[in-house]
Amino acid sequence: MPGITIDKNYCKGCELCVKACPQQIISMSKEITKRGYFYAMVHDPSRCIGCRLCAITCPDAAIEVHSHGTRYVLFEY
Repeated sequence: MPGITIDKNYCKGCELCVKACPQQIISMSKEITKRGYFYAMVHDPSRCIGCRLCAITCPDAAIEVHSHGTRYVLFEY
């Protein structure tokens, strides 16, 4: 089963991943990070299809998509 990991310390709340997700399982948190941003969070991980559109559209590389024990890293900094 695919899964999404969002690092709230890198997320700046641009909401691009929310708009990109075809399953609409990503939403914005009601909490604010230390940097002053609302961060993205997954509210129904069981519906993730592993398309990676959220990770591709994230400008801050804050999202990782895992599928069947495989970790997809789209950006290496």
